[in-house]
Amino acid sequence: MNRPGPPANLPDPTVQMSEGWHCLHIYYRINQSAMRVLTDADCSRGREDVIRILDPESEHAPARLQVSATSGHEADMGLILMDPDPLKIDAVTQMLRSSAIGTALVPAYSFVSITEVSEYVPSVEQFADRLRREGLGPDDPAWQAKLSGYEQRLPAMNQQRLYPDIPPFPVIAFYPMNKLRTPQANWFMEPFSARSAMMAEHATSGIRFAGRVSQLITASTGFDDWEWGVTLWGRAPEHIKEIVYSMRFDRASAQYAEFGPFYISYAMSAEEMLAHLRV
Repeated sequence: MNRPGPPANLPDPTVQMSEGWHCLHIYYRINQSAMRVLTDADCSRGREDVIRILDPESEHAPARLQVSATSGHEADMGLILMDPDPLKIDAVTQMLRSSAIGTALVPAYSFVSITEVSEYVPSVEQFADRLRREGLGPDDPAWQAKLSGYEQRLPAMNQQRLYPDIPPFPVIAFYPMNKLRTPQANWFMEPFSARSAMMAEHATSGIRFAGRVSQLITASTGFDDWEWGVTLWGRAPEHIKEIVYSMRFDRASAQYAEFGPFYISYAMSAEEMLAHLRV
C-alpha cells in the first residue's frame, strides 16, 4: 500500500528552530563524599577538565555560556547555555558528566526552554493604536517622535530576545513561572486585548529598572513542566529583590502568575567558581 509523502513545501526535518536559540539552565551540587574517594591526580585533572569544558571561548562552547556560584543549599554552581543546536548544549553537560570529577557533579535542577519574541510585544501598528488610546494622534508632535523611536528600537529589541547577549552584571536570578488556569483566574480564557493590556502594564513596570536589571524570558511550553523561564541579571543584589517585588503588584502577576523555585547566583569564570567551591 502506497502512503502519501509529506507535502512538497515542508522544510527539511531539523533540531534547529526557524529563529531563536535553544536554552538550558542547569544547576549542580558538589557531592563531597564522591570527592573524598577521588585521588589527588583525579581532582587536579578534573579541575582542568571543568575549566576547559566551561571556557566560553573554546571551540566546543555553545553561542552563550555563563558560569555562576549558586547561593543556598539547593545547588553549588549554575550554568546558562544557549545555542542554535540543542545537542551542542547537551554535549557540555555530557562532557561534565564524563570528566574526572563527573561523579561528584550531581544535577540539582534544570530548565529547558527556547528564546522567543512574545506575542505581547506590539508591532509598530499596535504601538500606534496604543498611542491613540493614550490620547495622541498623528497631528500631535509627540506622535511621530514616539512612533519613530519605537520603530527604530524594535528590531534591536527583538534581536536581543531571540539571540541574547549576556550583560556584564554580577548577580543572576532564575525562576520558572506559569499563568494560572484556575476557575477564578484563567489567563487563557481572557481575550487577547485584555492580556496584552496587562502585559503592557507589566512591561512598563520593568522599564523603570533599565540599567539596573536586564531580563530574559524564555518559552518552555512543550519543553519543560513550566511555561516560561525568567532570567534576571542585576547590577546589585537589591535590584533583583526590588524588581520582583514591584512587578508582583501588576495584575498579570498579582492575579494570574504562579512561580516556581528561585535560584540566586553570582557570575564568575569556571576557575573562580571552582576556587570558591573549594574543589
